Order: sequence, then structure tokens, then C-alpha cells
Amino acid sequence: MAKRLPASMRTRQNLSELIEGRLSSSAGRSELVELAARLIIEEALEEESRDALGRDYYERGGDADRGYRNGVREGRLKTAEGIISFSAPQIADSEEPFRSEIRQHLKGRTEALEDLAIELLARGLSVRDIEEAFKDESGRLLLSKTAVSEIGARLWADYQEFCRRDLGEHEIIYLFVDGIAERIRPGQKREPVLAAWGIATDGKKVLLGLMAGSKEDAETVVAFFQDLRARGLGDPLLVVSDGAPGIIKAIETCFPRSARQRCLAHRMRNLAAKVPEDQWPEFKARAQAVYQAPSRAIARDLAEGVVNDHEAELPGAVACFRDDFEACIAHLRLPITHRRAIRTTNLLERLFVEERRRLKIIPNAFGEKPVLKLMFGAMIRAAERWRAIKITTFERRQLDALRKELDHDYKAESGLEENHSVATPQNRISSSSRT
Repeated sequence: MAKRLPASMRTRQNLSELIEGRLSSSAGRSELVELAARLIIEEALEEESRDALGRDYYERGGDADRGYRNGVREGRLKTAEGIISFSAPQIADSEEPFRSEIRQHLKGRTEALEDLAIELLARGLSVRDIEEAFKDESGRLLLSKTAVSEIGARLWADYQEFCRRDLGEHEIIYLFVDGIAERIRPGQKREPVLAAWGIATDGKKVLLGLMAGSKEDAETVVAFFQDLRARGLGDPLLVVSDGAPGIIKAIETCFPRSARQRCLAHRMRNLAAKVPEDQWPEFKARAQAVYQAPSRAIARDLAEGVVNDHEAELPGAVACFRDDFEACIAHLRLPITHRRAIRTTNLLERLFVEERRRLKIIPNAFGEKPVLKLMFGAMIRAAERWRAIKITTFERRQLDALRKELDHDYKAESGLEENHSVATPQNRISSSSRT
């Protein structure tokens, strides 16, 4: 029965499998673009044959003089990404021999086809994109308006499938969440788009979810996390975010068994804004020494020195340094070789820069659907550069020990009322380590 399926359905399945499982391979991008281009060709050819026959696959009726489908034949197209093979529908017993205008058209448009394939992966195609790619030299559209609309609609369905997929197969130990304010609706204020990705127990990085929200408040972020939870996301060891109060509150609400890490890239930018330029090199070096200390105990001792030496002359910087301090050094509980990868949200930050750059040059990208597809596509294309981190047997034992420690802390805290009157090394450095 599978052989009777349209060729594009098999290609779409192969593309989905590649996106879900093998994007980290060195051949990922080339194979991804090749499959995307093949999908575009096959769907366009199938729509062309449907228009020629006046009926869809397995649909009866119509004008018998138009002929009938008679299998497929393999075609090949030479592009910069290599030879792209595709399956072209055949039509038999038509009143006039059927010749595909699209196949002739594509022979001289391989560059446009590759661009179209990348756009498919980057943000989905608008109706205008598809129409422009399938117009001949005279400007005549080679596909019907209905066919163009249906191709575009299937792309949004792909994104929705991503948002529904089961996350239970991934045991996430490090969860990262960040957001970017984007103009989703023309003429309106920018609205946040939240993104989450994680590092699993095998060291691989996994894109988990995207969601547009009306604002970056706790209620919106809690809804985002609840969706991930409902699809199978467990308790990570560490959740990394910037200092947005809504995100922090949502993390502590939804992941009470996890440690929370404040993004140090954001924190260092905050500190730089509060320290005079001539004093910044010294302050920066001391702050970095604290955040990169061998242990939390040493970090607290070094932090006491920063506070004592600079509190009088730089009260604003010291207040910023003390704020949420324990969350800034949470990564020091994890294996040393993991710390550089888990103390910032830089991976998403870089992707957001690329996403913002693309929006400036794509006039028809505005709107919730195109923006979400654009961000989704940017992350997919970048995923081939997401290198897995190595996790040794000894490090796994460290992670298991931390899990037990976090579970013990959670049980102890859930059975006690908050008491801020006891002076400890933690609350001497930061009276607001939990925001």
C-alpha cells in the first residue's frame, strides 16, 4: 500500500526523520536542503498533474479525455547542492500528450529552487514566495492558486506537528529558556516569543519548544512550561535563564526540584553598565574569578572580597553583583567540563540575532505564523553546529549525586516555612538569591 502513496509524502517523511534525528551530522545541511528541494519539486509536479486531470489521487470522475495517472518516473536535476533526484507523475491516455511545464521551467531555475528550499526550512513559504518560484518567463503562473495555497498550508502543519511531538524520549538534564521581543502584529508593540532547548543525558542538544506570548510574565511562561511538561519533559538538574522576573518565578513554580542558573552573559552586561569604564577591567576580572571559581564555597569567599572592596564607591554595581547571587554560581555544582556550556543562554542569543537580521530583509514575514516558522527554521539550520557535550561515567555519577541532593533539598524545603533570620554564607552575599 505504501507504494501507492504520492512520492512527496515519502519525501516529507524522510525530511521529518532527518530534522528529528540527524541534524548534528556533518552532512546534515546538504541533505536537508536536498530533501527540502525534492519535496518542493514533487509537490509542485503532483499539483500540476492534479490541475491537468481535474482530480486528486484516487478521486474518480472528471473528464476521461484528460487521461489518468500512470505511475511515476525518476527525474534528476543538477544544482549547487549536487544532483537532486525526484519522482515525477506520469499521465497516460490524455487527448494531447502531457508535458510538464514545471520540469522544463526548473532546469534553468536551480538557484531559485535552492533558495526556496532554504526558505521552506527557515520560515515556511508565503503564497507570494511560491508563486514567484513557479512563474515562467512571461510571468504566467505554472500552478493554480489553489495548489499554491495548499503547499503553503502544509508548511504550517509541519510546524504544528513539531509543537505536538512527544518529549518523553529525551531525558533533559540542562534546560535553557529565553525570549525575544518581536513585532508579531504590524503596528503593534513587540511581543515575546519564548524558546526552550535542552541537553539530554547522552550530551545531545535538543530543541524543545517555541511559543508566542502576549507578554513575558509568570503566567505566560508557566503556560509554556506546562505545555512542555504535558508532552513529557521531566525535571532537569539545572534551568538556565536571564533575569526576567516572570521567567524566574515560572521556573521556581514549575521546576521546584531543579537548580536555577542566572545567565552570566546577561549579568556581566548588567555589571558593565554600572561600573565606570576605567574601573571595569579590574571589576570584570574579579567578577569572572567569582563566577568561575572551583566551588561555590570559594566563590562566596571571593564575592565577600568584591563586596568589601567596592561597596562604598560602586554601590549600584555591588547591589547588582549581590542580586540573585546563588543563581549566578549554581553551575558550580555541576561537572567542571560542563560549566562553560551551561552558564549562559548564548546559543539562543546568537540564533535570535540571526532571526532579527532575517526579519529586516523579509517584508512579508510579520505575523505570528511566519515569525514562529522563521525562528523554528533558524534553529533547525543552526542545529548542525550544536555539538554534543561529552558525559563520562564519573560525571554521570556526579549528576546522579546532585539529583539526590536536589531531591533532598526539595523535600526539606517543602516541609519548612521560610525563615530568613538565620545568617549563613549564602545570605550574607545575597539577601535576594531567590527572586
